[in-house]
Amino acid sequence: MAAIGATLPAAAWQRCRTHYAANLMAATPKPSWPWVRTLLHSIYDQPDAESVVAQYDRVLDALTDKLPAVAEHLDTARTDLLAFTAFPKKIWRQIWSNNPQERLNREVRRRTDVVGIFPDRASIIRLVGAVLAEQHDEWIEGRRYLGLEVLTRARAALTSTEEPAKQQTTNTPALTT
Repeated sequence: MAAIGATLPAAAWQRCRTHYAANLMAATPKPSWPWVRTLLHSIYDQPDAESVVAQYDRVLDALTDKLPAVAEHLDTARTDLLAFTAFPKKIWRQIWSNNPQERLNREVRRRTDVVGIFPDRASIIRLVGAVLAEQHDEWIEGRRYLGLEVLTRARAALTSTEEPAKQQTTNTPALTT
């Protein structure tokens, strides 16, 4: 995360919902899993950013009395979990998910497992590089997760809703094209 901040100073970090839920369940007593999971999902089921933040606060209040360690865990992750709310609702699903990255990791793992043992480091780098190049070509040809037009609209929405003074003092998520 430090590398992201150094390279893109205004970038926000969005944690994967699925991976965070697993981390939160590790801090939750097993009998409370269904209740805590339902509360966590209720945060993401809100219609707009203000409702998401309000529900997050209600969930924290509900957890503070019964499961203070879980509430603290959730409160610590607030910024990372709610980064998606700075973007238009239309692209929230793409922002909060890392499914394409997971799919790419599985493909790299599958291709390297086929080979098994590599003679040297350079050979595995060539194979992984080839897999990444194939995926890049596929994304360039049209199967984009976030199209340029969606990113352009998101950038326009972000810049049109912010006041110039507020822009200087807050961190806005970086959208690169």
